[in-house]
Amino acid sequence: MKPESVSTKQERIAELARSNRQMAFTSLNGYLDIEWLRHAYEQTRKDGAVGVDGQTAQAYAVNLEANLANLLTRLKSGRYRAPPVRRVYIPKAGSTTEKRPLGIPAFGDKVAQRAVVMLLEAIYEQDFRSCSFGFRRGRSAHQALQHLRNRIMDGGGRWILDVDLRRYFDSIDHVKLRELLANRVVDGVIRRLIDKWLKAGVLEEGQWHRSLTGTPQGGVISPLLANVYLHYVLDEWFHQAVEPRMKGRCTLVRFCDDFVMVFEDFLDSQRVSRVLGKRLGRFGLTLHPDKTCLVDFRFERPGGVRHRCAQATCFNFLGFTHVWGRSRRGKSVVYQRTAKDRYARTLKALSRYCQYHRHRPLEEQHAKLSRMLRGHYAYFGITGNGKRLRWLAHRAEHIWRKWLSRRVRNGQIDWQRFKNLLAHYPLPMPRIVHQYAATSEAAM
Repeated sequence: MKPESVSTKQERIAELARSNRQMAFTSLNGYLDIEWLRHAYEQTRKDGAVGVDGQTAQAYAVNLEANLANLLTRLKSGRYRAPPVRRVYIPKAGSTTEKRPLGIPAFGDKVAQRAVVMLLEAIYEQDFRSCSFGFRRGRSAHQALQHLRNRIMDGGGRWILDVDLRRYFDSIDHVKLRELLANRVVDGVIRRLIDKWLKAGVLEEGQWHRSLTGTPQGGVISPLLANVYLHYVLDEWFHQAVEPRMKGRCTLVRFCDDFVMVFEDFLDSQRVSRVLGKRLGRFGLTLHPDKTCLVDFRFERPGGVRHRCAQATCFNFLGFTHVWGRSRRGKSVVYQRTAKDRYARTLKALSRYCQYHRHRPLEEQHAKLSRMLRGHYAYFGITGNGKRLRWLAHRAEHIWRKWLSRRVRNGQIDWQRFKNLLAHYPLPMPRIVHQYAATSEAAM
């Protein structure tokens, strides 16, 4: 639970930011005290990987009060030195060969970053537009998906500009970011701390590398800085310069660096498509030429032929493929179904676990598979996606039976025997978790 003093301070900052949109804060560091840092510590994950110093959350907690007091003194006096982040690589979504760099800060660094994020969030949550859904309190990917679906169906969206930014987190221009931050934050202590984190560099295989651009993925403060950057570069530009010049209705839906633009008029979509790359290029960002495209998303096309300028008739956003279909009442509705790459990735993860753990006790296997399936249903269980969920549940049973069969002498467990096993260890049934309406017209 948030301490009353911390909550009161955040409300005071938020009220100042809300009442004066042009105000630049000069004394934010005055809100930092031991109670603020203690709450930052409580909000910091304790089960994450260790940074370059090898210190765990458990070791930090042994002398917690002394560590927090020392951290506060160093933050305010300017003696704080940001250690480099430890870089590791994780598989990139939708790719079997590409890997995504991930920066892991030291635990004390995470606490310091969380304390500064708590300050900045109180300000920027008053500025961020309603089109932004990523890494914000009270907002989620499912809200972005529902908002997008509503804007297409109710707002006449027929042309989709599906945008992909190339290496966004690594491309953020430090000079431009400082200029944008100066609109709201000029406190010297806070600004120097942010600069230290941007310049800390990365440690990879024992070698230190200087950071000239970008903000490390995995850092506590990185998502907020990324949101601030695109707020000015994209959101404000879209609402102030694009929307007033459009002939028809248009909408931007953004989840951090993943975003789509929805247009009612084809010429509007072409106009924005031509200038978007130039706009982003002014801030050091680049569109991915192969993944950025204009989608002809009309549910009725003259003669059944799509427009020659459009590269596709459906698009993916936040792990879902968006397609037109018919509801049970015969109405045209937008279905959001599990994207093929995400479906395949889940099946691969299930198969890999069953293969490498097939000799483990059935109770252990059942518990793990149940957690994996429930996690999938929790995200992909949305209105209209029931068929894909049932496909996954069916395939999960086949995969488990396949690898359990490798435990027996003849290499085969017949289906009756496997059904008896499922009676004792039933896998979770697919279910719709996120419903767009209490009674939806869309078929499962």
